[in-house]
Amino acid sequence: MTRKILIIKEEEYICTYFIEDGEIVEIHPGPQQETQGQQAVLGNIYIGKVQNIVANIGAAFVDIGGINCYYDVSQVSHAIFTKKAGKKPLCIGDELLVQVSREAVKTKAPTVSSNISLTGRYAVLTSGNTRIGVSAKLPRPLREDYKERLQDWKNEEYGVIVRTNAKDVPSETVLEELSKLRSRFQELKRISLSRTCFSCLYTAARPYLTDLKNVYTEGLSEILVEDRELYEEILEYSRREQPEFVEKLRLYEDPLLSLGNLYSTRSVLEGALRERVWLKHGGYLIIQPTEALTVVDVNSGKCVSKKSRPDAFLQMNLEAAREIAKQIRLRNLSGIIVVDFINMEKAEDMQLLLREFRKALSLDPIQTTLVDVTALQLVEVTRKKLRKPLHECCGSNNLL
Repeated sequence: MTRKILIIKEEEYICTYFIEDGEIVEIHPGPQQETQGQQAVLGNIYIGKVQNIVANIGAAFVDIGGINCYYDVSQVSHAIFTKKAGKKPLCIGDELLVQVSREAVKTKAPTVSSNISLTGRYAVLTSGNTRIGVSAKLPRPLREDYKERLQDWKNEEYGVIVRTNAKDVPSETVLEELSKLRSRFQELKRISLSRTCFSCLYTAARPYLTDLKNVYTEGLSEILVEDRELYEEILEYSRREQPEFVEKLRLYEDPLLSLGNLYSTRSVLEGALRERVWLKHGGYLIIQPTEALTVVDVNSGKCVSKKSRPDAFLQMNLEAAREIAKQIRLRNLSGIIVVDFINMEKAEDMQLLLREFRKALSLDPIQTTLVDVTALQLVEVTRKKLRKPLHECCGSNNLL
């Protein structure tokens, strides 16, 4: 698989496009300038103050400086307090280290966590989960080797996770990065004791730089940037954090054909915001996000097939399953996703469909799970929430 990354300034926004085998598979829009309402940037670490505790839902609300954030009180056992206001495990007025783990979504406040995660290129150090973890996408022999090498890292203060990108580098490189992350974590704890409440102790990289840290390097041929100022910023970041990207970084300069027009980014973006998605053989999908979940309906549409009715329905569903997996990733849908495929009579056809659907979903770098099939043949899928879905990022901005 060949991969490319496009980073393009679009009026007030900087958009990152991931391309695999010539097809845009992910779109990440981010603001060029942060406003007052966007201060709770994903990954930032603050000294927060507990404003309210809602015991019946097991939650608290923590102020990080003008922004009240949701906090799951089950995490308090590994919280790092800078000031205690009472003897209970969590009290109103307590000050503690928190990290923004989820952006605000519609009416929901941002989520903060006591699980301080410092993410590197090849590994993650976590204060809340003290186990040793290795990406399941690494080959089994390599996973076992890392688990053995990391036994000395076991302690009650933090855990480590080896990421999928570690597959392409020597283990010594990964261990060196972990040592740097450990030093950074210890420094955070040290300086937190002398900082005032609401201080931001760690500022996450801008979204388009974080995207570079998270991308798979396997097959990555080039990173194209259209704006010179943006190119210089990314070049400096790459030299400092990811030197292996420097030779892949390209400044795109063509006054006659913009990078967006070259790769038809606007038409892909417009298609990813439409409710209806046409399939190759005449069927179509209806994708409708709601407050609680996303519903996907598969329709036969204009499909005309010479096959028997059961076989035609199976082929339509298989085509739909592959396209749904693509759309989930492209639109950054998350949470609960319910898919209503065309009903099929044969149990073996449904099992084949589920196998193919799981296979297609497994290509998503974000954890996506096919959960179950209900009695009404509705297929339930969950996908980890990290960022806002595309329709929320683009619904009221100047991207279109």
